[in-house]
Amino acid sequence: MLTDFAKLETFLTVVREKSFSKASAKLGISQPAVTQQMKFIEDYLDVQVVDRKKNGIRLTKEGQMLYSIAQKIERCVNNAEKELLKIMNKDVTFVFGASFIIGNYILPRFLNNLKENINNDVSINVSVSHKAIEDLLDKKIDMALVENYIPDENIIYREWMDDEIVIFSNQELPAKAKADDLLSYKWVCRNPDSHTRLIFKESLDRANYPDCDTFDVTSEVTSATTIVQTVLHSDKNERPTVSIVSRNAIESLLKAGALYESRIGNHKMSRKLYIAYRKDRKHDAFIENVVDYLLKVK
Repeated sequence: MLTDFAKLETFLTVVREKSFSKASAKLGISQPAVTQQMKFIEDYLDVQVVDRKKNGIRLTKEGQMLYSIAQKIERCVNNAEKELLKIMNKDVTFVFGASFIIGNYILPRFLNNLKENINNDVSINVSVSHKAIEDLLDKKIDMALVENYIPDENIIYREWMDDEIVIFSNQELPAKAKADDLLSYKWVCRNPDSHTRLIFKESLDRANYPDCDTFDVTSEVTSATTIVQTVLHSDKNERPTVSIVSRNAIESLLKAGALYESRIGNHKMSRKLYIAYRKDRKHDAFIENVVDYLLKVK
């Protein structure tokens, strides 16, 4: 079994996530596959290594021993992979496909460190999520970083980080907006097909607020950058002009006091961002190294 590190990696992930389902999402495999691999380990060792509880899992005495051994093997494998990458280092560029928010506001924060980590140049193609996934399937890019889960049997998705959507304006807003507040604003709306707008509509529904179709909409815009600039330069002598956007896109403007944020009552609008890569590159050393790095910096 020690030569099959994939099963030990599953065991380590289950222990660290304290959940079979969370381990499944992190590893990009089905929950039955996680269960099957854990059963293989217990059958092979002829001992129980984890107890499944309602609030998670607990290691047995034998499981604790296996965890210690697996950690040592993991460190050896990681060190070996670093040496292997030095041998594999080529004059190539690792190409990301990224949605607008990720490509323009999140990935640039640690791009230089990423280049050093994988010992290669990095390029980013910024587009919408579905285009990034199409490029991934067409082998035009190495990895996609997206805000929308688009199921495909040829792609592995790994949960990456949470992205909060906020209401914002260039005028001060209440921290927790009431329904009447939202109805009183002038709105720069996302286009109807926008994933961000869908999250907003769902959040309004959960809070029992009026649908955004009843708001005073002055314009509909596709680009997050255009939305931010439109709101930023709106007339401060009139009632607030507002919109919704990823907090990542306006973080520096919030800190500078140029923009202000608000939320729907006690409800937080958020979505998962995903790392996606093709199944045929599941064991690619470059892919594994980039995924490991991204999961650490989230």
